[in-house]
Amino acid sequence: MATKLIFSVFFVLPFLAYHAQAVTVYDITKYGAKPGADISQVLSTVWKEACQATNASKIVIPKGRWFLSQARLHGPNKSPLELEVRGTVEADPDINKLPNKIGEWITINYNLSFNFLNNSIIKDVTTKDSKNFHTNCIASHNVTFLRYTITAPGDSVNTDGIHIARASMVKVLDSNIGTGDDCISIGDETTDLHIENVNCGPGHGISVGSMGKNPAERDVSGIYVKNCTFTGTSNGVRVKTWPSAPATLRISGLHFEDLVMNNVSNPVVIDQQYCPWNLCDKAKPSLIKITEVTVKNVKGTSNTKEAIILSCSASKPCDNVEISDIDLLYVNPIPANFTTICENVKPRVFGKQNPPICATTA
Repeated sequence: MATKLIFSVFFVLPFLAYHAQAVTVYDITKYGAKPGADISQVLSTVWKEACQATNASKIVIPKGRWFLSQARLHGPNKSPLELEVRGTVEADPDINKLPNKIGEWITINYNLSFNFLNNSIIKDVTTKDSKNFHTNCIASHNVTFLRYTITAPGDSVNTDGIHIARASMVKVLDSNIGTGDDCISIGDETTDLHIENVNCGPGHGISVGSMGKNPAERDVSGIYVKNCTFTGTSNGVRVKTWPSAPATLRISGLHFEDLVMNNVSNPVVIDQQYCPWNLCDKAKPSLIKITEVTVKNVKGTSNTKEAIILSCSASKPCDNVEISDIDLLYVNPIPANFTTICENVKPRVFGKQNPPICATTA
């Protein structure tokens, strides 16, 4: 199936007083783009010209179906630049036909970009059936994803919705993400990330990590996941770090609040023994410190017996963990020991506890 990209507006800073300026419109059809033909070169040419413009510019991909093999679009732009896609842009169904097989399909750098993006808003975007990650946001600052829609089959491999790393002051708001992997994955050196009003499912939930394998990884702090709904996902909110790994970073200021879980396998998980396919030695505990964690007002249903799992490192136990107002039910009507598990952590507990917090400890 071809990868599809459907979106309406990209804003690129500087955008203050944008609407007060005259806007030059660059319609790709005026530069020779034709339906059915590869528009990569035309788009690249138009992009370079628009970046050099001294007044505000808009690049328009009109209504219709457009084929794009691969594009790498570089800035910086001298004035505000808007990319508006009114139609549907499709990739080749065969990933092996990408000119650069190891690169992204569309990369926009140092401008309105998903990498090295600054002071920008990305809104009203739909991406469909990516072959790997749908969206990267790397080394970026003050970026908002608004009304972002991502769809991929639940069994599609490595199709993370939005991957954010080495970024600060990023927001993901009012969005719907369904994938075969993490709806949102959070990498190292991420600070002040706000995820609010996001519907996740299918997928693996919203995950911090995995972390620990690379000794150069840096601290993560200030992650806020609020007013989000998870439906049929294999996890809700999750933190995962590798044992027997060299990294010694610190993960702090995690706030998971006002969350709804609908038939979720693991609603809340801290897994510091993350070791898929037995690729590590679990006898050596994770060296990553997790601290200042808030889990508040989580309700809904779990399809596993362990509603909350806090499996922290034996060498660096989690601390300053606070859990309050948990109201989760087990979907299985057969009576079962519906519980929570705590290892190497002693959380402060307030409000409702359904099921009891730390019923099982280690």
